[in-house]
Amino acid sequence: MSEFLFDEFDAVSAKQWKQKIQVDLKGADYNETLIWNTPEGIDIKPFYHNDDESDFINIAMPSKQNICQKIYAGHVSKANEKAIDAIERGAESIFFIIPEEKTAIDQLLSGIDLIQVPIHLEMQFLSASYVKTIKEYITGKQASVHLYIDSIGHLARTGNWYYDLKKDHQILEEIVDHSESFKTTLSVDLSLYQNSGALITQQLAYSIAHANEYLNHFQEADNLPSFTFKVAVGSNYFFEIAKIRALRALWKCLADEYQIESDCHIIAEPSKRNKTLYDYNVNMLRTTTETMSAMLGGANTICNLPYDAIYHKDNEFGERISRNQLLVLKNESYFDKVDNPVDGAYFLENLTHQLAEKALEIFKNIEAGGGFLKQLKEHIIQRKIKESATVEQERFDNGKEVLLGTNKYPNAEDRMKDDLELYPFIKTDSRKTLIEPIIERRLAEKLEQERLETER
Repeated sequence: MSEFLFDEFDAVSAKQWKQKIQVDLKGADYNETLIWNTPEGIDIKPFYHNDDESDFINIAMPSKQNICQKIYAGHVSKANEKAIDAIERGAESIFFIIPEEKTAIDQLLSGIDLIQVPIHLEMQFLSASYVKTIKEYITGKQASVHLYIDSIGHLARTGNWYYDLKKDHQILEEIVDHSESFKTTLSVDLSLYQNSGALITQQLAYSIAHANEYLNHFQEADNLPSFTFKVAVGSNYFFEIAKIRALRALWKCLADEYQIESDCHIIAEPSKRNKTLYDYNVNMLRTTTETMSAMLGGANTICNLPYDAIYHKDNEFGERISRNQLLVLKNESYFDKVDNPVDGAYFLENLTHQLAEKALEIFKNIEAGGGFLKQLKEHIIQRKIKESATVEQERFDNGKEVLLGTNKYPNAEDRMKDDLELYPFIKTDSRKTLIEPIIERRLAEKLEQERLETER
C-alpha cells in the first residue's frame, strides 16, 4: 500500500527542507527567527528529520508501568486501611513513608497481596536492624519490595548525615548485605534538585554523580546495590519525556563502566516547584501533563500529587482525583497499549541525545573536581542550583515564565487565607549543619505571600 501511494514521490533531505524554509523567510535570518535556545544551552530547530538518526539512543523501556499511591505511615493501622482501599480503587503499587523505627512492618503490610502489589518503603531514618526486620517479614512471600535509602540525599536536603559519614556508610554496608531480598535497595533523589530549581541537565548530572558516589564506595563489596531514581517531573512536556529517557541512557553508561547489570528503576511524580496556592484547580492541569510525560518517558512507577497538596492535609477527595487522573491516562487514553510510544520521534530522539551529552559533560566536570560529595561540601553544587533557580525566578517575576492564574490572568476574587491547613512556604529552622542544605522552593511563594497579606 505504501509503495503504491508514495513511489512517485522523491525523498526530501533535511538540507532541502532548510533551503525551502530559507526561501520562505524572504531574507530573515534562519537562526535568529526559528532557532530557540533553551536555558540548558540546547538549540531547538523548527523541524527534525531522519537525517538526525545518528543521534538516536537505544533505550530499554519498562514492560509495565504501575500507578502508585503515596501514604504517610504515621499511624500504622490507618495507613494500612488507606493502602487497601487505594488498591481496591485502582492503585497498582503502594509507597509508604515510614517516620520512625517503631513502625510495625507486619501491621503496615497486613492484608496486602505482596505478590501482585509492589511495595515502596521510604524510611525517614537510617537503620540496618529495621531493614533486617523487613527482610524477615517478606522472606518466602515472593514480595516485590523497593527500599528508598539515600544518606547522601539526606545530607543534601538537610545539611547533615543521619549520624556521620563513617557510621552512615557502615549502616549502608549492612543494609546492602540484605539486598538480595529487595528489588532495589538504595535510591537517588533527583526530585530535590528539580524542586530547588536545577536545570534538567544539572538534575541528570547530579543524579549520576550522586549514584557514582555509592558505586565508588561499594565497588569492592560482594554485593553492589541496586537503585531507584526518584524523579520530579516539570511542565516542559517534551523535555521531561526526554529527561527520563536520558536518565536511563546515562545510568547504562555508568553501569557499564562498573561492569554491572543493574536495571534503572524510575519512580516519578509531579514537581512542586510550579504548583500554586491561588487558582489551585490549574494544578490538576499541570499534574496531568506532568504524569503524561512520566508515562511517555518510561517511568516504571508513577505517583501523582493532589491538586491541593501544598495547603491541605491528606484528604480522600484530593487523593481520589489524583489517582483517577492516572487511571484515565493509563486505561482510557491507552497509554499502556503501546510499547515505547515516542520511539522514532526525531525531535525527542535528538533532545534525549543532547540532554544526555550535556549532562555527561557536567558529570565529568564534577568527577574532575573531586566528586559529588566533595563539591557538596564545598557548596559548588548548591551555588550552581541557586544560579539556575535565580534565573528562573526572575523570569517568573517579570512574566516570561508563566503560571496561569498566578502571574498571568489571576482571579482577584480568590481568597485563601482561611483555607490553609498546611504552611505552604519555606520553613526556616535555625540549626547547625555540616553543609548548606539544598532548599526546595516554589516559584509563586513570594507573590502568594504578598496576596495573603492584602486579603480582606
